[in-house]
Amino acid sequence: MSLSAQLKFDAHGLIPAITRDAETGEVLMMAYMNAEAVDLTVKSGQVHYYSRSRRKLWLKGESSGHIQTVREIRFDCDSDCLLISVEQAGAACHTGHKSCFYRSYQEGEVSSAGEKLVDAAAIYGQKDILDAVYHVIQERRQNPSEKSYVASLYAKGLDKILGKIGEEATEAAVAGKGGDTEEVVYEVADLFFHTLILLGYYDLPPERVYAELRRRFGLSGIEEKDSRTK
Repeated sequence: MSLSAQLKFDAHGLIPAITRDAETGEVLMMAYMNAEAVDLTVKSGQVHYYSRSRRKLWLKGESSGHIQTVREIRFDCDSDCLLISVEQAGAACHTGHKSCFYRSYQEGEVSSAGEKLVDAAAIYGQKDILDAVYHVIQERRQNPSEKSYVASLYAKGLDKILGKIGEEATEAAVAGKGGDTEEVVYEVADLFFHTLILLGYYDLPPERVYAELRRRFGLSGIEEKDSRTK
């Protein structure tokens, strides 16, 4: 029996689908599918949805390249909601954020609609600030303006981005040699920032780097280097 035959669709022939990152479990987006979208998703291994506004099927990433490759599909106890685990290429959200759920409810910040909302960047901390900065970088890349430094780097191309990384790496090394800890922090922050721009160029979210570090965790540097050589 096909998957779509086991599901309960609503009066409009649709079923909600929650999509999450297969590796981290982070919820990326929520959209709707009809039976044809479900069948196409199963058959192709890439997530298809149904657009209620356009009244047509659409392949996630068909124009942006931000394809969602299926790793697992689950459905709930009532068979009326899907949970799809994917490998996400680039950003899931059209704004350039990794997840559509990049805003949080918090006291003190009120939107024009009367809801109290803050951007995720305002409440991120430690490692997560890298994700927040990356999302802003992707937004600047996809919606460039003349006043955006990030957009200007992308406009100048990969060689300019690589040159800036080399420049910032040298400045970080010089700061390290000088022994001024505040200067070290400042220059390493610059290096991190420009490295995130490089990741954005290839649509590689910071999570890919975190995953690689997790893979290496517990290995000696010599063992890890030998594994790459082999």
